[in-house]
Amino acid sequence: MKTPETTKPRRAGFAGTISVLALAVAAQPISAQDLTKLVKPIENYSTVTKERLVEADPSDWLLPKGNYEGWMYSELDQINKDNVKNLKPVWLYSTNLDSGHQAPAIVNDGVMFVATPYNHVLALDAATGQLFWRYEHDNPPDLAVMHNTSRGVALWGDRVFAAGLDGTLNALDARTGERLCQAEIGDWSIGAYITSAPMPVEGNILVGPSGGEFGVRGFMQATDAETCEQAWRTYSIPGPGEPGHETWLAEGPRPDAWKYGGGSMWMPGNYDAENEVVYWGVGNGSPWLGDQRPGDNLYVASVVAMDPEDGEIVGHHQYHWNDSWDWAGMNAPMLIDLEDDGETKPGLLTPQRNGYMFWLERHEDGEIGFMDGKPYVYNNAFASMDPETGRFTYDPEHTPVTGKRVGYCPSLWGGKNYPYDAYNPNTGLLYVPVNENLCNSFIGIFQDDVDPASGQFWAGIDIPDLEVTVREKGKSIGEIQAWDVNTREMVWKREYGNTMNWGSVLTTAGGLVFNAGTNDRQIRALDADTGEVLWTFPLNSTSIAPPVSYTVDGKQYIAVTAGYGVDADWTNGVIGAQFEPGEWNTDVPVGGVIWVFAVED
Repeated sequence: MKTPETTKPRRAGFAGTISVLALAVAAQPISAQDLTKLVKPIENYSTVTKERLVEADPSDWLLPKGNYEGWMYSELDQINKDNVKNLKPVWLYSTNLDSGHQAPAIVNDGVMFVATPYNHVLALDAATGQLFWRYEHDNPPDLAVMHNTSRGVALWGDRVFAAGLDGTLNALDARTGERLCQAEIGDWSIGAYITSAPMPVEGNILVGPSGGEFGVRGFMQATDAETCEQAWRTYSIPGPGEPGHETWLAEGPRPDAWKYGGGSMWMPGNYDAENEVVYWGVGNGSPWLGDQRPGDNLYVASVVAMDPEDGEIVGHHQYHWNDSWDWAGMNAPMLIDLEDDGETKPGLLTPQRNGYMFWLERHEDGEIGFMDGKPYVYNNAFASMDPETGRFTYDPEHTPVTGKRVGYCPSLWGGKNYPYDAYNPNTGLLYVPVNENLCNSFIGIFQDDVDPASGQFWAGIDIPDLEVTVREKGKSIGEIQAWDVNTREMVWKREYGNTMNWGSVLTTAGGLVFNAGTNDRQIRALDADTGEVLWTFPLNSTSIAPPVSYTVDGKQYIAVTAGYGVDADWTNGVIGAQFEPGEWNTDVPVGGVIWVFAVED
């Protein structure tokens, strides 16, 4: 967590060092008639259909995680264990912006779309890096948000859909970048801003806002891709008369806690296209202190299954009840067939922020069953787990409460945060970007002088009071773990030492695992079977965006956007201050650059 960021664009050079928290030079608002800088229209654009999204041709990268199942896997094998050592950059493009770049490149038949901080969208030739157009969103001049970033765009038909920090969803002409229509999703004045990549499903575009730290009641909205009109809206916190409302007990200190209960749905979900069920992650409760909102608090820290036609919640699993640690369940589980009691079952698999990995069963009607749960990092808050239901009992010494300093592990950033894990069907392994050995503590406060619907910070803690600590000096923090999805055991891990790992994982049919996100600015290719490092390359800045793979004219490329910022940057400085000079690298430049690599003939 950190203080709100300005949303006025700052330009950065190749390795710019402008702090995102510094005062910005006042920028003139962009005219609504001049949002797009068109260099060259895209000719012969390939229309994106449901069939193409379901097929997930490896030549493209049409969804943030590559396919509807959420695998972060590419079937391409031109780049492999033997030749990855010859991987070299073939083009770069500077975004000319600072702050945290977290969006994957989305690639459609040789055209690349990249979302940036400040809600710019770039359309580039995926083979050469030449710009077609740049869209610069007209955010309000006085807008300030917790995380000034964008996590990607959605493609449907001949349109590109980009969400705005001002709570809007914007439909752009894919050929020219012209804004065709706009939907108002969240009210930014009360903290409902959007960082999530939208998701195209059955002709609608699904996206939910952030804002749990501002008392925003989380929701998911489906918007018609043609008209930009609302198709449906579903709240993650059930209201009176809705199933689950009884889990918000009225006898607590805030009888109407459900109205401001958090549960933001701020990361893109996954989709079972055969059974037409959407799976979406639900974030942390608000305020963070569970004793201020007694009860299990559905659907906080859960996965929910939804009917894409009307948004009805048809199933769920809550990873931990009455969330008090800011362990958001925002990452939706992957859709994978899993072995359970000698049978192969349609499954859901996810390493969650609370430090546990969950094996779940998915049914055709959306019901979700519990299979197993195992810790992948140290957790001292959960005393035990019911093996039949997955329900935890808690250690009160490590459960935050109002009026007392409480410490717990893993830290509020979790065993892993928003970065994507990856599944390789050839190895049967799940690759997880992990942060082990971190803890934190804070004193919970009751904010009776703040209106939770006012857009003011309402998490129940003072951020300067937050203490982040390394549990055991000398042990690695950032790492990659590889888990066998059926034996449910860790097969190997690669430790990175004195750095957090804020990088998503990409795995390929070439037997490789790509990962960046460390404070040494390196992107790495690892052997998918053993974890051996086969290739590294120093980027201009640490990359906290997902790597992707695609082809143009039969040639395979690896693309990743570098650009440090937001929580990764903040935590790096806080943790680094606990080490002796030279032990921890806090000198990580900012500035966004899109890097594209290939093996040259």
